[in-house]
Amino acid sequence: MDEPVAAQQQAPERTPSAPAAPAPRPGRLATAVALARAGLIAAALVAVYYLLPLDRPGQAATTALLVCGLLVVAGVFAWEVRTIVHAPNPRLKAVEALAATVALYLVLFAGTYYLLERSAAGSFSEPLTKTDALYFTLTTFTTVGFGDISARSQAARVATMFQMAGGLVVVGVAARILAQAVQTGLRRQGGQAAAPRADGNETEEPP
Repeated sequence: MDEPVAAQQQAPERTPSAPAAPAPRPGRLATAVALARAGLIAAALVAVYYLLPLDRPGQAATTALLVCGLLVVAGVFAWEVRTIVHAPNPRLKAVEALAATVALYLVLFAGTYYLLERSAAGSFSEPLTKTDALYFTLTTFTTVGFGDISARSQAARVATMFQMAGGLVVVGVAARILAQAVQTGLRRQGGQAAAPRADGNETEEPP
């Protein structure tokens, strides 16, 4: 009769683990800074697009620009996803990542259309300036399609189809990946915040 009682007295008491602390929400200043940084990133990429001397037209140069540019976009996006997971504010970092990825994607295709028109006149319904190429890229990305500028040559239509398909990937798949990276970063922050309290509970002696 005494053995079960003694076993119960000798059994160590288990303290309940501390619940995960909720991730802190970014303040208004941090949000404003992140939005401003995202706008500056997009503006800087557009400025670089206008400043680049795209004066070497040719089918080979245009194809090389598109292929290498898409690889750069994929690399930048993968790096941004990694930084979101380890960022102090994953939500705000995701906004910056989306702005950088979309702006780089649009600038890439705008440069491709501009070089394509210069290498093969008549590829589009009218000669393209850099502003026209960026305008056509944006209307295609947003699926507005006013019809004032259209692709006529086979190469221009292939490039436009690539942009359409890539736009669906950016809007659908990339947005989901960014959302998952944000959730992973928030869970990581919650686990780090709960770890010190859990250790303290384990070292506390029962009264």
